[in-house]
Amino acid sequence: MSAVPAPRLVFVPMGMEDVERVAREEAAIYAFPWTPGNFADSLAAGYSSWVAREAGQLAGYAVMMTAIDEAHLLNISILPALHRRGRGSALLDHLFAVARGHGATRMFLEVRPSNEAGRAFYARHGFARIGERRGYYPAGHGRENAIVMARDL
Repeated sequence: MSAVPAPRLVFVPMGMEDVERVAREEAAIYAFPWTPGNFADSLAAGYSSWVAREAGQLAGYAVMMTAIDEAHLLNISILPALHRRGRGSALLDHLFAVARGHGATRMFLEVRPSNEAGRAFYARHGFARIGERRGYYPAGHGRENAIVMARDL
């Protein structure tokens, strides 16, 4: 039996040329996706925005805001066909390093209560629930709360 090699991901800053493709993937993944305008606005605001590529192909993407000593993970996604093979962990580890490089000592995020896989993923990576935001996310029948999670870097 041979070991499965770790994915070889390359992380590059997201550019305007990536926005349409990333937004298409986002729309295929989520019922309430970010729009191309959301990604473009994040780039214009100077948020730390990344694409993960494997063999030159898009594997995932992330957007993070850093300020003073905090990082706020706004969006992280791996293409569904590539799930459960370490890519999400690798992308999150990259974001931890980038956040620390910007002087952040803590990272925050919001996740839907209905996103059990996401909550478990974040918990495996050291995030703990610290609160809740009421009516944070659009949902099929109104709004859904968000669980706020944080971890020290």
